[in-house]
Amino acid sequence: MAAPPIPTSSLFDVKRFGAKGDGRTLDSPAVNAAIAAAAAAGGGTVYFPPGRYLSASIRLKSNITLYLEAGAVIEAVDASVARYDLPEPNEAGGNYQDYGHSHWQNSLIWGIGLDHVAIVGGGLIHGKGLNSGHDKYTGNYTDKPDQPGEGDKAIALRECRNVTLRDFSILHGGHFGILATGCSNMLIDHLTIDTNRDGMDIDACSNVRVTNCSLNTPWDDAICLKASYGLGRIQHCENITISDCMVSGNFDEGSLLDGTFKRSTPDYRSGLYGRIKLGTESNGDFKNITITNCIFDTCRGLAIESVDGSHIEDVSISNITMRNVVNDPIFIRLGARLRGPNKPAVGTIKRINISNIVVSGAYRNHASTIAGLPGHPIEDIRISNVQIETQGGGDAAWSALVPPELPGGYPEPGMFGKAPAYAFYLRHVKAIEVHHVKVGYVQPEGRTAVVLDDVSDASFHAVNLQRGQGGAALFALRDVSQFSAKDVRGMPDREVTGHVNALTL
Repeated sequence: MAAPPIPTSSLFDVKRFGAKGDGRTLDSPAVNAAIAAAAAAGGGTVYFPPGRYLSASIRLKSNITLYLEAGAVIEAVDASVARYDLPEPNEAGGNYQDYGHSHWQNSLIWGIGLDHVAIVGGGLIHGKGLNSGHDKYTGNYTDKPDQPGEGDKAIALRECRNVTLRDFSILHGGHFGILATGCSNMLIDHLTIDTNRDGMDIDACSNVRVTNCSLNTPWDDAICLKASYGLGRIQHCENITISDCMVSGNFDEGSLLDGTFKRSTPDYRSGLYGRIKLGTESNGDFKNITITNCIFDTCRGLAIESVDGSHIEDVSISNITMRNVVNDPIFIRLGARLRGPNKPAVGTIKRINISNIVVSGAYRNHASTIAGLPGHPIEDIRISNVQIETQGGGDAAWSALVPPELPGGYPEPGMFGKAPAYAFYLRHVKAIEVHHVKVGYVQPEGRTAVVLDDVSDASFHAVNLQRGQGGAALFALRDVSQFSAKDVRGMPDREVTGHVNALTL
């Protein structure tokens, strides 16, 4: 669909303010002059015709739209050539999440406390000169402050309202392609993001729609919802929808954008990211979240994590396909890192509905995992209409494994080592319903299908679990109360009305 014409009375062409667009001249002073003129006129559209606009920090203002014409590139200058704005002080909120989350001004494009701001059009934001703190080939990085004058984010917005980001692309976005913190009424639509750190972080925001986006982020998360303490206060992440998006961690940075879909770097399959995640920063709550009609392609699976006291509730995930998942297809973790002022209490996770999920090629060492803490169960989980095909290849001896609790550990599926089950590993869970679910494997698999440990009120109905080789159990119950299995293929119905310490079925 063609973009509507821009009224000439409100159009501020950056070339009229001295921008060259030649890829050699530093154009950010001219761009900022155009933005200032538009703001002084009460608002308008700052227009980038085709060209390469070498830039340091671009400072957004209220009632301003940046329009990137197709063929227009805003290119981040190397900090050795020109200096980015210095990070603003953040004494109150800078101690409880990493450096990149805690500052906004040290970015290519930034805005704080704005209303009615937009970046639209078919152009490209290329963070070529941004620091991501990340090695391209190993994925290793250290969290340390940038050197003065460095930029580390493509777009950073703090406490902005009525924001639209639409139709453009981001290549190499630094620490974040998009960092939005404490923003409300935000639309992110039809973006392509190809970067080696987080694609977009929606942190302590409300009323946000993310739609029709494609992201390739081999070394970090693609779409990440957070509720950090970066604002210096507790603020929730709520009323968020993510729909019709594709996320991947499989391709070399840049090859999603150019359509070549290359993987010429060394084999990094075990380190791939590219997923959709809630957490890890979780000081505020997560409420009223929907994720639907999305594709995960060769990346980590879905993750929901509360480790800093967050209450996560009323989350719906539906109509998802996952291919070549390198760890748990579903990972839900309640932990006790408790990073925040005054040592917050352990949070909660409850009322999570996961339905209509199709997974193939799930990594053999893992299972879908739901893991709370002793005395702090994850509650009220429903999983329905799910089909999972794992790689298989697990050893029968793994069924006896008891993963460590690691309450304060960083929440990743790998924290537990090899899973004792190949389909589901459930520990410290209360009230879980699993129905119309099929899980099988490709290579011979020797493990138990489902392990329940410290679980109460568990119901499995109309479930098809491929039995492991050598007569492996379908279910292993450890310290379980109120268990029901009905219409489970290959075993008679079974009901446990009391408590069992150990039972295999």
